[in-house]
Amino acid sequence: MQTFLLIGVGAFFGANARYWIGVMLRELFGTTFPLGTLFVNVTGSLLLAVFVAWAARQSALALPVRSMIAVGFFGAYTTFSSFATESIALIEAQRWGAFLINLLGTNLLCLAGAALGIVVGSRL
Repeated sequence: MQTFLLIGVGAFFGANARYWIGVMLRELFGTTFPLGTLFVNVTGSLLLAVFVAWAARQSALALPVRSMIAVGFFGAYTTFSSFATESIALIEAQRWGAFLINLLGTNLLCLAGAALGIVVGSRL
């Protein structure tokens, strides 16, 4: 139960960070390009990877705290960070087939899902 609650706390802060960064960047640069989304995806991917690499060497860092940061905060900040970090792990393990399936599958299926969602949502 402790891990569950800590993930929720992390998610609260991650989601709010994402929201406020998006607001700030829209105010600074306008809305012609989704800069906020790009920014959180890039920074989330970078920072989650830094955290995962660092945390792997920290035996004293409790699993619930790791989960709060990695799953809670970064999961709410951007799910793309998980995709990117997991893809790099597949490359490091030289699992090239799994990497390509993950890369192409995620991008193509998510685009297809979004297109289907627009069709379904517009008919509701």
